[in-house]
Amino acid sequence: MEVVAVASADVYVLDEKEYPIEIIRKNNKNTYIRVKDRKIIITTNYFTGKSDLNKLINNNKDFIDKMLYKNINKEKEDSEFKLFGKKYDIIYGFFESEIEEDKIYGKDEKTLNKYLLEYIHNIYQERLDYWYNKFEESIPIPNLKIRKMSSRWGVCNLKNKNVTLNLELSKYNIDALDYVIVHELSHFIYPNHSKTFWLLVAKYYPRYKEVRKALKN
Repeated sequence: MEVVAVASADVYVLDEKEYPIEIIRKNNKNTYIRVKDRKIIITTNYFTGKSDLNKLINNNKDFIDKMLYKNINKEKEDSEFKLFGKKYDIIYGFFESEIEEDKIYGKDEKTLNKYLLEYIHNIYQERLDYWYNKFEESIPIPNLKIRKMSSRWGVCNLKNKNVTLNLELSKYNIDALDYVIVHELSHFIYPNHSKTFWLLVAKYYPRYKEVRKALKN
């Protein structure tokens, strides 16, 4: 059985903040550096001296900085959730799921996801009903479908009267959702992207070019 010795070393400083360095000594020839959980972990053999380790760290400073920044940013992304253009911090451990100011509370990930999907569905349905009632043209009452799509923000199915909206729209502000809804409802009149189609979109959503450009970016 291989014996592994773990020891703490000096700290690593980046942007005036200290990050611990952990030395793992094993019976191997090579030395490896990795960053995990805001910690620099060096795996090396039993005979690597402290001066060699310091030299190794100094020679790989660019790599360590890059990996630390990536690690920190990934943690930030994981803890933030965007909902209709606003950033929220996700906090688990609460009995009731709730959205309050810049926080979203939930019992656990599974329970919170169910709550958020229902919340998003209600917003989508409210906006779809709103724009349907705005249309002066004769269009069928649309059935709302929501799913993740990789290449489209929305789909209008004339045959079954479905309007399918991309779940990812819930990350953008409400303008994006409104534009896509108007776009898809307009397809009930013009099932193409002709000039008359875009004139109809502009009739109900004059700012469509601005929002369309933002979605493309």
